[in-house]
Amino acid sequence: MQYEIRNTKDARRKNVSRFTSHLSRITGFTLIELLVVISIIGILASLTLVSYTGAQKQTRDTQRRSDLNQYRNALESYASSNNGLYPANISSIANLCGSGKPLDTKFMASCPADPIGGTYTYGFFSSATGDSFVIYAGLETGGYWEVCSEGKSGKVINAPTDSGCDI
Repeated sequence: MQYEIRNTKDARRKNVSRFTSHLSRITGFTLIELLVVISIIGILASLTLVSYTGAQKQTRDTQRRSDLNQYRNALESYASSNNGLYPANISSIANLCGSGKPLDTKFMASCPADPIGGTYTYGFFSSATGDSFVIYAGLETGGYWEVCSEGKSGKVINAPTDSGCDI
């Protein structure tokens, strides 16, 4: 009997030690598993970053189109106050709005600025007689957004060079 008891105790000890050694092996991560998880997280982060950058560009381009519509509304208000004529012989947006310029605070509280400034500027051309204009902005997604006095607006490949509508 004692022999059986001793064997049973030994068997229990062996089973317990086998069980605890098995647990200690499966509770940690191997180096390979960690590297795989880190690389997957890196890939997902880079994909997210790429799509986020594209969304930012589109958002700024949308802001530029909105700014051009503000300019168009101000120019239409100016024309309705000046016998249907737009400011004549102007070839720069800087000469269009601000104190003492055609689109002063009466027509436009302040001139919209490019969302990132500097690189993608707004442009403006008006005819010598003041009967037409073209206002445009460079887009980060390529091309230019053009707004014409005829009410047309759209994307063009090249920057306008005069007051003629390219759309």
